[in-house]
Amino acid sequence: QVQLVESGGGSVQTGGSLRLSCAASGFTFTRYAMAWFRQAPGKERVIVAAIRWNSGDIYYSDSVKGRFTISRDNARYTVHLQMNSLKPDDTAVYYCAADRDLGIPITDYDYWGQGTQVTVSL
Repeated sequence: QVQLVESGGGSVQTGGSLRLSCAASGFTFTRYAMAWFRQAPGKERVIVAAIRWNSGDIYYSDSVKGRFTISRDNARYTVHLQMNSLKPDDTAVYYCAADRDLGIPITDYDYWGQGTQVTVSL
């Protein structure tokens, strides 16, 4: 049974930091690229960052480039998202997802977590 379980969300003030984690199980983690998406209230779910199975290729959306860092630990089947210099516009539910390749479209992704809430206040 495939599971992606996110953790690390919470509430912070502008300029603060959070580190999200996603624990994967039930599939061969090292054969999948991993990504973080986010969905703000009333908006579509969009990709934030993605990392290839061997960390050889990494993608960031323009809105988070320079502030967020995605990483993965293949031995522990986990992927992380370090979020620094957080802004109110970063407020959203953050989802972990797995794809056979380093995809950008949401439709590329095979497996999804339940999401973790991140709230950034002024």
